[in-house]
Order: sequence, then C-alpha cells, then structure tokens
Amino acid sequence: MFENILGESMLKIAQKKGLIEIGVRNLRDWTSDPHRTADDKPFGGGPGMVMKIEPVYRALKELKALRGAKKRAKVILLTPQGKKFDQKTAKRLAKERRLVLVCGHYEGVDERIRELADEEISIGDYVLTCGELPALVLVDAVARLIPGVLGHRDSVKSESFEDGLLEYPQYTRPAEFKSMKVPGVLLSGNHKEIEKWRSAEALKRTLKRRPELLKKGRK
Repeated sequence: MFENILGESMLKIAQKKGLIEIGVRNLRDWTSDPHRTADDKPFGGGPGMVMKIEPVYRALKELKALRGAKKRAKVILLTPQGKKFDQKTAKRLAKERRLVLVCGHYEGVDERIRELADEEISIGDYVLTCGELPALVLVDAVARLIPGVLGHRDSVKSESFEDGLLEYPQYTRPAEFKSMKVPGVLLSGNHKEIEKWRSAEALKRTLKRRPELLKKGRK
C-alpha cells in the first residue's frame, strides 16, 4: 500500500535527493507470539478487533519515540477522533525533525495507545478501513513543504489555503477552446494587473465555495 505512493513522483524524487527519509514498519515485527498477533478481541465484548498496546509500545521504544528518549520523534496517531488535519497543521509538522505515524486499524486501538501519542489527527469526518491512507495524505502534505521538494520555491505560496483563501483560477494554452476564452488580463503581460485579478478571483472563489474559511481568518 505504501510502496506505490512513496515510490512515485515528488515523494520518490525527494527521497532520492535525500531531502526526506521515509521508513515503513510492520507492527507484527514487534509481537511476541508465534502467530505475530497485533490485535485481539475487545474487553466487554463487541464487534471487530482492537490493536494491542504491546507491539506499539515496543515499536516506539525501538524507534526512540517514547517520552524521555534523546532526540525523540513526535508520535502521531491517525484516528477519526483526532483533530482535523489542515494546511496550518501540515506547516507545523514540516518543522519537526522526526515524525512517527501510528496507523489505526480494525475496530480501533487500545485506549492506552493514545497515552503514547503526542497528537491525534484525522483527515476528515468519515471512516476508512485503515490508517495507512490518512498517513499517506499527511506524508504528502507535509513533505511538499520541505524546502527543495517542490521544483519552484513559489509553488507553495500561491496554493489554496496558504493565505486562508482558495487558489485563483489557472489557465494554459490554447487561449480559446470551443468559445471558452482565457481572461484577457492573463494575456496582457501586465504583471501588476494580473496579481490584482488573481487576488480578487481568489477572494471571490473562497466567498462562493468555502465562506467558512473567511470567517475562520477573522477570528
């Protein structure tokens, strides 16, 4: 599941350049029984299986991610109960030296695992089969903020959410297609007017599609 995403495009290039280092670990490597059991039935009954605390604890200990470890990594638990992930959070995490992402699974995790995490993050108000997908979303969003990962240093600055607004409309050739024309200002070569148009369009688009972002910015 991880190899296909981490081995393509920007993430692949960034790793080859040594800008980021990503390691994938299997919790079963830290189990102690012959069946390599990482989950068990919930106390009190109920459907599904619950991730056990022992493999997670041992993994974090070996990865120097437990509290008290020198140069300790920040531990994030991916869970639908966590704080909703956004661009502001991505920026903050991009400044961390090391991150360990614990991917939830099955019916959930043993509640005591939460005590080992520094932070709980959700990518939205819906339920997925596993935590690997949210982890990949977080990795991609954070990695692209590391200096040098994106080809152009201004690429991030003009994107949606960077200034609390959605990104302005983008166009490329041809200038006209089936009576649909590119706004004339973008063909004018007048950079000052282009910037004014882009700012106005970003505000207009945010007001129409995501007005809550404007209210959020006023707080």
